[in-house]
Amino acid sequence: MLQQHAPCALDTRPFAPLHAAMSEQSDKRPDILLLCDCAGSMRLDDKPLLAASGADKLVRCTEACGRDLDKVSRALGKGQRVLIACEQEAPRFTTLAEELAESGAAPGETRFADIRDRAGWSDEAPATAKQAALLAEAALPRPFTPTMDVTSPGTCLVIGDEAALEAAARLTDELAVTVLLTKTPDFAVPDGRFDVIRGRLRRAEGGLGRFTVTIDDFAEARRSGRGPLAFAPPRGRVASDCDIILDLSGNDPLFPAPHKRDGYLRADPRDRAAVERAVGDARALVGTFEKPLYIRFEADLCAHARAGKTGCTRCLDVCPTNAITPDGDHVRIDPLICAGCGECAAVCPSGAASYDDPPADFLFRRLVALQGAFGEAAAADGEKRPPRLLVHDAEHGSEMIRLAARFGRGLPADVIPLAVNNVEGFGHAEMLAALGTGFAEVLVLLSPRTDRTVPEREKALAEAILAEKGAARIRFLSPETPDTLEEMLRESAPEATIGTNVIPMGRRRDAVRTIAQALHGDEVAPLPLPEGAPYGAVVVDEAACTLCLACASLCPAGALGDNPDKPQLRFQESACLQCGICEAACPEEAITLVPRLATGREALRWRVLKEEEPFACISCGKPFGVRSTIERISEKLAGQHWMFADDGRAKLIQMCDDCRVRAQYHDENSPFRLGTPHKPRTTEDYLEGDAPDEPPTRH
Repeated sequence: MLQQHAPCALDTRPFAPLHAAMSEQSDKRPDILLLCDCAGSMRLDDKPLLAASGADKLVRCTEACGRDLDKVSRALGKGQRVLIACEQEAPRFTTLAEELAESGAAPGETRFADIRDRAGWSDEAPATAKQAALLAEAALPRPFTPTMDVTSPGTCLVIGDEAALEAAARLTDELAVTVLLTKTPDFAVPDGRFDVIRGRLRRAEGGLGRFTVTIDDFAEARRSGRGPLAFAPPRGRVASDCDIILDLSGNDPLFPAPHKRDGYLRADPRDRAAVERAVGDARALVGTFEKPLYIRFEADLCAHARAGKTGCTRCLDVCPTNAITPDGDHVRIDPLICAGCGECAAVCPSGAASYDDPPADFLFRRLVALQGAFGEAAAADGEKRPPRLLVHDAEHGSEMIRLAARFGRGLPADVIPLAVNNVEGFGHAEMLAALGTGFAEVLVLLSPRTDRTVPEREKALAEAILAEKGAARIRFLSPETPDTLEEMLRESAPEATIGTNVIPMGRRRDAVRTIAQALHGDEVAPLPLPEGAPYGAVVVDEAACTLCLACASLCPAGALGDNPDKPQLRFQESACLQCGICEAACPEEAITLVPRLATGREALRWRVLKEEEPFACISCGKPFGVRSTIERISEKLAGQHWMFADDGRAKLIQMCDDCRVRAQYHDENSPFRLGTPHKPRTTEDYLEGDAPDEPPTRH
């Protein structure tokens, strides 16, 4: 999740080449394609692979990491963009490129693509179509990933008992250590190299470089005196900051999803090897790191709340690290705590939270490139099977694929792997986009740490949108071994696609509607969707609705609106997020949400949910208000309330704003009445002697 600035860079992201390609490359295709058949262990067809990469020149190797290293060096020394079809040796080739640049060679750019483990090493040959697809994907212009600097000076809190004291003694050379004892060992003695405290940890918040801990019954260890470790009297509650927390207490973790919290290291104190790893990891967390800003958040699009009425809470419900908190009408995402799982982006109905490492539209471009290059190369080879997509994470899934390729049968020739940071963020929009672009099946490889809650929900939503055309086209795989993975991938697969060839573009909602419309057309009835779906209709109880328009004024997506010319409540179904603010805000409880997806053009048009006749002002005749509402108010107040006790005052209810003001000013008992205006005096009045001798005094 973090990458250190220093030369000895720490990159805790397990699939660094993919991240580097997505964050550091330019917006141009490669100039040189370097292919290596890995000592003749795989078959490569130069011409279609060069065409798929978009490169101008091909450099062919048999052992790029050994006897052909000079070819690699010459290619990297030309100052051009080089795509190397070997990811195993990416660190070595990157170092070589840096050394060439330091020695005076023109600096260039280097990208990497793995066509060996993911395509070449397979018992199903040839795999040219899949290799072409992977090269076409690697050659795509890469968007830059925004990052922020995280600084950790090295203040470390170690929690535990005997194991904590031992770990602290080993960390003092690199870190400023404080030990919070959960239990005081019998023979513990003061150690001048670090501080020891005792107390009850009440709360811990934050992340690497910015942890805040609150401790009750805080007591410091005495450094003087004979005998075992002694403590000063407790001082009550104390709050403090630290950069790293090493938890060797053996108790429950301090944070949800502890493995996703940067700077929080946890190990069972009885497992010596785990403690050793945690101590080593703590030493490495000193310095300035780059943390990707995984989520782009646009507060104006957030449908969390309006005017104190809570609506959408989908991201709050699914965030595993509690990085998302309410913040007025919208939510706030703490980038230091966010682990980049992407679940919030997968469930966000408005697109306010969107994945930015990389963005969703770039993932769509990857899908189009993979499918398009596979199709062109397969057609040239006479391959008729449509491709299948294998979505996997950058750690567990990549390792399973590597092991299956090296020691087993490898991936089938029609299965194209797609590496993502976390499969939890591969939502219904991405599943539909894959099927819509021409993949016959979407296979999602889950890891033992994958939280299945969001993927299962998104899969159900995608299948509901596909309806009968998507039977068994989305599968989750949870193999325990690479051999099991190979067996699962060779089970029966669809022989054809869903029949669409759509290029998904824009936001995720736009892509879903485009694919659904292409799949079902305009004539199909709205598709029923599971509860909580971000698409649907608003149903209004016309008998209960008074057209107060509170719902229209608070709708964050503008799906509900009024008509300035007549009393109407209008609705545009394509814009509805099913956030629930309108339902919560309706004083008459006249609104019900219906999750569904309308694919026809009617969903794009405004339709009237409730309409009434306007009431005509009894003074000027101008229409205002709603007839039923004005009549109901008149019936309740006229002659019943002291302000409208007589007929004259009661008529004010039936007047428009302008006439009501004029009537109040002219009322005999009105405090605003200024009296009868004076008659203007003319020249004729003075000539006829009717004017007074002295002009009236002006006040």
